[in-house]
Amino acid sequence: MVKLRLKRCGRKQRAIYRIVAIDVRSRREGRDLKRVGFYDPIKNQTHLNVPAILYFLQKGAQPTGTVHDILRKAELFKEKS
Repeated sequence: MVKLRLKRCGRKQRAIYRIVAIDVRSRREGRDLKRVGFYDPIKNQTHLNVPAILYFLQKGAQPTGTVHDILRKAELFKEKS
């Protein structure tokens, strides 16, 4: 099963996160299938590769809670609500 989840990057006390499609059995820092965006909580910036995210969602990928909230704020689920 594939999940869309956050992968921690950046330096100490300055975390940024990549949003990746990754196998459920992999570690947080494990090998990802594809990078589909990033999220910077300090600057409150997001960059999303929407076609890639929609592709993985159509194939059955499940976003984690935090990634789901990020996608909802970006109005990716607007048509479903």
